[in-house]
Amino acid sequence: MKPLNRATAGDLPNYPERIIQFGEGNFLRAFVDWMIQRMNQKVGFNSSVAIVQPIEQGLADMINKQDGLYHLFLEGMKDGAVVKESELINCVTRCLNPYSQYAEYQQLFESPDVRFVISNTTEAGIQWAEGESLDMEPQKSFPGKMTALLYKRFQKFEAAADKGLIVICCELIENNGDKLKEYVLRHAADWQLEAGFTEWLENSCSFCSTLVDRIVPGFPRETVKEYQAEVGFEDNLIVVGEYYHNWVIKAPDWVAKEFPADQAGLTVSFVNEEEQRKIRDQKVRILNGSHTGTMAVAYLSGFDTVRESMEDEALGKFVRQMLAQDIVPNIPGDQEYLQKFSEKILERFYNPFIRHPWLTISLNSMSKWETRVLPSLLDARKNTGSIPPRLALSLAALLAFYRGKRNEESYDCKDNADIIELYDKVWSGYDGSPQGLRQLVETVLGYEKNWKMDLNAIDGLTDAVTEKLGRILEIGAYEAMKETLS
Repeated sequence: MKPLNRATAGDLPNYPERIIQFGEGNFLRAFVDWMIQRMNQKVGFNSSVAIVQPIEQGLADMINKQDGLYHLFLEGMKDGAVVKESELINCVTRCLNPYSQYAEYQQLFESPDVRFVISNTTEAGIQWAEGESLDMEPQKSFPGKMTALLYKRFQKFEAAADKGLIVICCELIENNGDKLKEYVLRHAADWQLEAGFTEWLENSCSFCSTLVDRIVPGFPRETVKEYQAEVGFEDNLIVVGEYYHNWVIKAPDWVAKEFPADQAGLTVSFVNEEEQRKIRDQKVRILNGSHTGTMAVAYLSGFDTVRESMEDEALGKFVRQMLAQDIVPNIPGDQEYLQKFSEKILERFYNPFIRHPWLTISLNSMSKWETRVLPSLLDARKNTGSIPPRLALSLAALLAFYRGKRNEESYDCKDNADIIELYDKVWSGYDGSPQGLRQLVETVLGYEKNWKMDLNAIDGLTDAVTEKLGRILEIGAYEAMKETLS
């Protein structure tokens, strides 16, 4: 099988390096770089991507060996039908390691062609770091690197307004672009950079916060030979993603004109702050909320993955009812649109190509339940005057999940140390009595550090969760779940 590079791949287009991408992982290559390629094909975007490896160890050598080329396989559901397609992504030119190639890295960010920076440096990437300075080559943190990059560009082009950069962040934290800008300005102040630089940042640059949505399982390690045989290349950078995609970018109109992703047939929208907040709330409560709200019920019922849970008649019905009756009606907005959005989410859960384990989803489930499911419960209580039985069961199952036991099988719960300590204490102290069960529930619901309030103050919730938890312990999660079906 022949190796993949620009000599073996045939005649490929060449574009100027207008985009610096911090992050070489599967997600950006399956999401952003695929979109850049679509924009080149559909709207003449005329841009290639130079990747910068954000940390000292990474994929730079492997990417450069293949001249930036790799195949993307999109697999999933579209309008109820199974789809699978592959494409050679050719818009990436190279990957630089600034820790060993600083001169080339500086030459890149001082290039007059560069207009965009796109990043996904993981949730830990946009954080404040003490002790960094302008003369480091490079700074350790991503905000430090960005401050130095922008300042040296500001100097190189003598504060030219048209040489500012559009920075588009994809890290999975709220207001990612705003947070990055906050730290860049803080570094500028700490390094005592001139006021003109701050003015240039404010007037000639744009830091865009975004919401990203595409499941990317990544490199198909177990079946890579089958994928390589299909494309006919020894491609060691193959990446697999779901067919569905959505990118919501908070940006001014002039950025949307310069980055016309929405004109290339892509599900990309440019919004203001209020619109992005509303969309984020909808996504968190419908997509993430249904995942988190189902996890403990499904796993304790004996199901290991999302898809096999949805394919079970009773559990699939539980998820659909929870969305249609408990979550969507309690989200402000166009109910017809929200119901259609939830149907699209459910379609993704049936994706036959993606094995999404519940134990992976279970990481930090207590804080996830607080941010993703609790708002729907609170709104339902306010709007209907009662506690939705499915959400009460979801919360009760969460408490049962943190016992770390499914029938005779034990498993590790992954959460912060204080959460693990809380559950170790309540479950080891549980004496099996009805009074002991209620005390257990009251203790967990009263843990304000996680819930930001005492959930025992919600009328009827403690009674409902105690009753559902008792049923889970008595007849099992699956039978308790079936009792909640309308």
